[in-house]
Amino acid sequence: MSSIKGIQKTVILLAMLVISTVHAQEKTISGNVTDSGGLPIPGVSVIIKGTTTGTTTDFDGFYQLKGSYTDTSIVVFSYIGMTTVERLVGTEDEINVVLEEDLQMLNEVVVVGYGTQEKKDITGSVSIVDSESFKSRPNTQVGSLLQGQSAGVQVTSNSGKPSAGFSIRIRGTNSINAGSEPLYVVDGVPTTDTRSINPSDIDSISILKDASSTAIYGAQGANGVVLITTKRGTTDKPKISLDTYTGFNEVWKTISVLNGEQYRDLMTEMGLTTDWDSYTERTDWQDEIFQSGFSQNYQLSLSGRSDGTNYYVSAGYVSQEGAIRSSELDRSNFKINLDQKVTDWLKIGTRIAYTSYRDVDITDNTNVNSGGVLLGALTTPSIIGIYNEDGSFTSNPFQNWENPLSSTDGSEREYNSQRLLGNIYLDATFLKDFTYRFNYGIDNSNGIYDFFLDPFRTGYGRALNGQSINTTNSTKYYIVENTLNYKKNINKHNIEVLLGSVNQKYLWEDSSIETRNFASESVTTPNGGSEIFGASATKSEKANTSFISRLNYAFDDKYLLTANFRADGSSTFGPDERWGYFPSFSLGWRVSNENFLENVDFISDLKIRAGWGIVGNDQIGNYAYLGTVGSGANYPIGGVAQPGTYPGTIENLSLKWEESEQTNVGIDIQFLDNRIGFTADAYVKNTSDLLLNAPLPTSTGFSSAIQNIGELQNKGLEFTLNTKNILSDKFEWSSGFNISFNENEVTNLVGQELLQGSIAGRGEATLVKEGLPLGTLYGYIFGGVDPTTGNAYYINQNGESTFTPDADDRVIIGDANPDFFYSVTNTISYKGFDLFVFLQGSQGNDILNATRIELEGMSDPKNQSTEVLNRWRQPGDITDIPRSSFGNTDNSRISTRFVEDGSYLRFKAITLSYNFPESMIQHAKLSALKLYVTGENMFTITNYSGYDPEVNSFGSSNTVRGIDFGTYPQTRNLIFGMSVTF
Repeated sequence: MSSIKGIQKTVILLAMLVISTVHAQEKTISGNVTDSGGLPIPGVSVIIKGTTTGTTTDFDGFYQLKGSYTDTSIVVFSYIGMTTVERLVGTEDEINVVLEEDLQMLNEVVVVGYGTQEKKDITGSVSIVDSESFKSRPNTQVGSLLQGQSAGVQVTSNSGKPSAGFSIRIRGTNSINAGSEPLYVVDGVPTTDTRSINPSDIDSISILKDASSTAIYGAQGANGVVLITTKRGTTDKPKISLDTYTGFNEVWKTISVLNGEQYRDLMTEMGLTTDWDSYTERTDWQDEIFQSGFSQNYQLSLSGRSDGTNYYVSAGYVSQEGAIRSSELDRSNFKINLDQKVTDWLKIGTRIAYTSYRDVDITDNTNVNSGGVLLGALTTPSIIGIYNEDGSFTSNPFQNWENPLSSTDGSEREYNSQRLLGNIYLDATFLKDFTYRFNYGIDNSNGIYDFFLDPFRTGYGRALNGQSINTTNSTKYYIVENTLNYKKNINKHNIEVLLGSVNQKYLWEDSSIETRNFASESVTTPNGGSEIFGASATKSEKANTSFISRLNYAFDDKYLLTANFRADGSSTFGPDERWGYFPSFSLGWRVSNENFLENVDFISDLKIRAGWGIVGNDQIGNYAYLGTVGSGANYPIGGVAQPGTYPGTIENLSLKWEESEQTNVGIDIQFLDNRIGFTADAYVKNTSDLLLNAPLPTSTGFSSAIQNIGELQNKGLEFTLNTKNILSDKFEWSSGFNISFNENEVTNLVGQELLQGSIAGRGEATLVKEGLPLGTLYGYIFGGVDPTTGNAYYINQNGESTFTPDADDRVIIGDANPDFFYSVTNTISYKGFDLFVFLQGSQGNDILNATRIELEGMSDPKNQSTEVLNRWRQPGDITDIPRSSFGNTDNSRISTRFVEDGSYLRFKAITLSYNFPESMIQHAKLSALKLYVTGENMFTITNYSGYDPEVNSFGSSNTVRGIDFGTYPQTRNLIFGMSVTF
């Protein structure tokens, strides 16, 4: 029996050997690859499917491929911009292939307002950021995904704090007092807060830039619209993805300040004396507050589709420690997307996202006496240590202002929030060409801020005997949409009509309580204090009702028309002006489909666009038209304080919408089989009836009120160029470039001038005036330093020198708006290695370095920068740094002395990754494995002397921009990550 079994095994082995010999043969196949016109295509990738054996066609489109072939071997022919072809080898030795132009790029379905369109049919100005762009660098915020990705979209991070968001301007700033941030729509639910949205869940982003594309959002579309679509299952087999990274961050620059001896000399010169020998400490305060931050990110997802069900489930966790001690952020996300086809005519689905968010903020953009950490680190003298003998924080010996660690470590402060963002929808198809859609969405969040200042460690805490603050806020929002869509193709006519209604409502609730006089630090909540210092609770609400309509028409795939109309009613405005009406239309001409371009092979696609529209803005305080009642005006009656009220605001029943009228023309062109893509747009946007908090005659009893006063204009040019430079089976190189020019001007302010942005007790730093752009810096002309007296002198309105200029001598000293901003990307792939380089820059913008006012003022006992070592000391000294003068701020007025060129070019991200080949990971049952390292903000080319040119002390303010006053800088980050797919 054993011998028979042995013979059987031998026969089986010999059979397998014969079969493998028969079906796996070494041979060479060859052939030619041409396009539909018969022209050879060089550089086509030719590869045996499932192997790494491959080659490319030569200049004549010819290839030869030697390999091991079986009866089922398949050869894949691929080329960018052309359809991929697969051919069974069988017994063939010669395989000739014709590749057709791949129109997928043009037929790509793009999300637009309340629907989708094929990219080739879009007539408005719409930019697409797809998921492939997200993979090139790790991201924790939506704003970072948008930065540099689209012309006309300026994304700045006004602070480097982990908790800081991004300021986004689409085609300039559109208002003075009302909001200028774009509207975000996440899976059909509008929102304004994107910090809690998980970028790993995003599939694509559509940016609607002109009025013809945003008018469907009417009152909410004046500042542009960002449509965010999250992921769905795309594979029949369940796919599990794990993405994780660890990062380290630090500030990329410090500022040199006086050491102990230099500070002593300066104070002595200013007339401040003490026993200097008793101050032996030498503390580097920048070194104390700056640290090496740490971040970690974990994202896990499961996706797939089967039996009419499409699913995507994900969970994620992000933790960041900032580069300044005590600054922290934690965020946990959970996401579930479900789509179910119930019948052939009915589909339902839901998108649900839950976020738990926590951060610990630090105080910047203010002076040391107000707790400013950055300015505290720069102006606290190094001659003192961190702690006194009793454990409390030390103070400047000449002022009762504690060192900066009292702001980072001397209090407990934490913000926590939970957010539920989601929707449920129903799609029903009937009468063949009609689709009804119902969408109900919510965005509910609850936040709690806790602050505790113990009664012992800080001087302020001792003065108050401890302080505890608890603040809660709740936001509830819902949206109900009913839309009916009709779509019909009749011969060469394509018609699509949308009708619908939208109802939205917001409810805000806030409460706060502050107590003082604590016996100890054991109980940190307000109930531990014996004195209630303040308490408040407020509620407000807002409602919008809208009716929408849209017509899309195309004839012969050449002539395109889109028209929108939306009527919006808002509770923000009175009964007389409650409704706003927002029309738009746009035209497109696909010139490349005309007969006269039929034989022009180097043009793949050419479309000319033009559009016009009106959109609105109601982002102003609630109840703006009402005459409100203020509280807290208590009256003493009979020796007892009785509650009282007073008129808070004046009634304005004629208050109405801001309106932005925009005209846009553009061109989209693809060359050389879509290897080169170019887009150009020109626009003019006029905003009228500005919602401005303007002065009133004193006879009214009010100093100001919200009124429809003023006009703004933004006009500009945008250019985008994308190229596929080198394409082969082993090496690919693609590039992207965009540049934007925008001019902003206040065209009408009814003769008013607004001064805003008070800095360092030296007055306002910006001017809003007709004929000037928003963000105009305002101050004195610095003439120099008088060699005789050492005092700064300024040039007055008559061109004369003066030491004490009047307020009327102030002039325009800078413009925070850049001449242009731009970005450059390069992606290089070679044998599994990918290199991504992203550069982003701004040119021609000015910055008021107000930090220098504190560091070079020499008017009080603060420490100074080493620049003051060049100060005037005696008659005859020639210098541009005035003398020290205790209590004298005339030498450090807001002036051209402190205005610097804020232009910069920043290597925003550099990522090197390696994708392991399938042959190396299949034994681990993995379908993909990528390791990568990313450097963010690794290099910055700038002449700006401050910490960072990409900051603004006044955040996303419309009018006060381009000011650096101890602002938390952007950090340099090094990230190590891994992506795994099972």
